[in-house]
Amino acid sequence: MPVTVKANKVSDPADLEKVFAIRREVFVDEQNCPPELEWEFEDESTHFLATVGGEPAGASRWRKTDKGYKLERFAVLQKFRGMGVGQVLVKTVLNDLPADATYIYMHAQIQAVSLYEKFGFEKIGPEFEEAGIRHFKMVRG
Repeated sequence: MPVTVKANKVSDPADLEKVFAIRREVFVDEQNCPPELEWEFEDESTHFLATVGGEPAGASRWRKTDKGYKLERFAVLQKFRGMGVGQVLVKTVLNDLPADATYIYMHAQIQAVSLYEKFGFEKIGPEFEEAGIRHFKMVRG
């Protein structure tokens, strides 16, 4: 049986709690990000929840910054990795951006760079550290 992976924009408090729980498990518990760095800009962000067979599996968001549109907080729970959840999230987030979104960028964790390259993102500049994790700035061409 193939699994059904879906991602949707969410704003309902119950759905947002699922988004935050996924991010807490991946970033704070698994990757040891300081919680105060993980929880910022929530109110100005557009949030997404991915499910596998109806079960919460991944999360992401985008927000408008003074530079353009920043894609952030892509997180997939460990047991759902390798099922295409990240790809569905990236597609869904990109499809949700306003039509006039010209400058689209992100700070990609080093192990996820190849995923984002599939969607036309390119590494810009040197590797850097954010919350103790190696990243590259990536911009969509």
